[in-house]
Amino acid sequence: MSMFRRTRRVLLAMAVIAGLQPVVLAHAGPPPAPDTPAPPSAATAVADARVSADVLMDSYDQEKAWFASSWWNSAVALQTIGDYMKRTGDERYLDELDHSFETNKGPFPAGQRSTDEIYGNFTSRAIDDSGWWGLNWVTAYDLTGDQKYLDMAVTIGEFMNEFWDTSTCGGGIWWNEERTYKNAVTNGQWVRLTAELHNRLPGDTLWLDRSQEAWDWFVGSGMINSDGLINDGLRDDCSSNNDTVWTYNQGLGIGAALELYRATGDPELLEQARYLADSALESDVLVKDGVLTEWCEAAGRSCDDNQKQFKGIFARYLMELADTTGEPAYQQVVADQADSIWANDRDVVGRLGLRWAGATDTQPNVFDWRTQASALSALIADVPQEQPRRTLSAAASPAVVAVLPASGTATEVGLDVRVAATSARPEPLPVTVKATGPRGWKVTADRTLRLSPHGHADPAQATVPVTVRVPAGTADGSYPVSVTVTARSGLTYTARAEVLVAGVVDFAAGSPEEIPWLWEAGGSGFSGGGSRYADGESAFVYRFPFPAGTTSAQVTLEIDNQYVVEVGPDGESWTTVLTEDEQIRDGSNRAEHTLDLTEHLGDDKAAYIRVSDAFPADGWGGGVYHVSATYEAP
Repeated sequence: MSMFRRTRRVLLAMAVIAGLQPVVLAHAGPPPAPDTPAPPSAATAVADARVSADVLMDSYDQEKAWFASSWWNSAVALQTIGDYMKRTGDERYLDELDHSFETNKGPFPAGQRSTDEIYGNFTSRAIDDSGWWGLNWVTAYDLTGDQKYLDMAVTIGEFMNEFWDTSTCGGGIWWNEERTYKNAVTNGQWVRLTAELHNRLPGDTLWLDRSQEAWDWFVGSGMINSDGLINDGLRDDCSSNNDTVWTYNQGLGIGAALELYRATGDPELLEQARYLADSALESDVLVKDGVLTEWCEAAGRSCDDNQKQFKGIFARYLMELADTTGEPAYQQVVADQADSIWANDRDVVGRLGLRWAGATDTQPNVFDWRTQASALSALIADVPQEQPRRTLSAAASPAVVAVLPASGTATEVGLDVRVAATSARPEPLPVTVKATGPRGWKVTADRTLRLSPHGHADPAQATVPVTVRVPAGTADGSYPVSVTVTARSGLTYTARAEVLVAGVVDFAAGSPEEIPWLWEAGGSGFSGGGSRYADGESAFVYRFPFPAGTTSAQVTLEIDNQYVVEVGPDGESWTTVLTEDEQIRDGSNRAEHTLDLTEHLGDDKAAYIRVSDAFPADGWGGGVYHVSATYEAP
């Protein structure tokens, strides 16, 4: 462990990274004195996290009680929601945590929750997958005090302990049941989980002994290189493979040392956590221009679905280090990540992307629930430890409204703005709502509403309708609409929306162009092959608001696998128009199908298309690749 005993560089020297300044941001510094209201930026940090958590939970599949098509990623996303609730006091998603526990604690055959068989109790041949679920259930226990969550974490810990093996490389947990690899992620998890169990089980010595043994093995394994960065794992000869340094391995190392420090009070462990954090933040391997950046984000590379969530794990444990030490420079780094995400990494519907610094000409951004969960961890880290007295947020739904305008006629569209507020004490809170749009447009929403928040656990909410009148002759394009809500004590928050004026409907599934037409995601996922798909009981809906006077309309879907396609005039009543009768799983039936919508247009000339799974039991639902629509109108 000699690498940890060297004189630690002065932390404030981190300010040389991309202009970081060793100062405390108002919204990331020490908690304010009890009688001093938190600054407005603290309330904004909570509001940003709240609206982003809501966007993440929009992707939660209520039927399967997880996030579509990713087993371990779902564990990390659920822990992120747990972190959000712990940090903000907002308890609205406790039922979802419990639903996930009760729905998924049993066994599943291969292909239902993971490519691997799930044995029950959130365990499988992938030992690190089990570790993520164990960490999640400890967080759920901390939130609720419900013993079943801690018991499950113990069960998972005992399962993992079966793969601690001193006969190879002197110790360490195997990464998989086949015992082919000892790596950083599984062993970082193991130290953290065992220390967490010790800290929550009165009178424990067993889990503490395991944690200390594992930490000593980990720091002596050779996976931590001479720069203080953690390589991915060990070769067969037990030397470091010098493989890619990933943010999540570094973050788990920090988190493991911190939890063991809490267990023992050993100051050297806190220094070790600092060392791993300083090494990461001072290195251009993991930080570019002051923003966390994964190796796979470079030009010419791409991050897979696993790698999309790595940085959030680092942010989780950097938050703990900032909390534990109170060091301004760590708090500054946390604040810089959140600021960059909110300014550069957020699309109009509130999705947070892979690249926290934003897209470039050569490095486009990627948005899905995994990137949402990861970036949300950075926003949570920026929330102050002590709740601001009041918070206020707003979010538009839908955030992008599509208009297919009739010739020579103004078009009116509507959206809703959900306003939410919390207050430490029960009190009435008048909120003023004002909406603005492009010059010459009529946007109506100005009003004052009265919310009555009672604490932070369940934000008081109200929905404000907004009417937007698009002038006749408006050129195709996207037009911004903003809705600003204000309340006393300097609280203010702005929700944004866009109106897409389009002459044609033509988009690829999963592309930004799909957003205005996707009425309801309905638990659907997006495949690596380029399709939006609906498995099991999930279904997604497109809406096409054809202009007044439309006399005929058609839609063409490029679709494959086991699909059911329904159409309807109102999003509630449906007629089946296309079904795959065979259990096709390989996409061999991929083809374009053109459907006549004329008889299914609503009174407002809108048409709705719903895609679901023809064989919901086997997990190979219909996948849509491309959609286009045409119509005839005066």
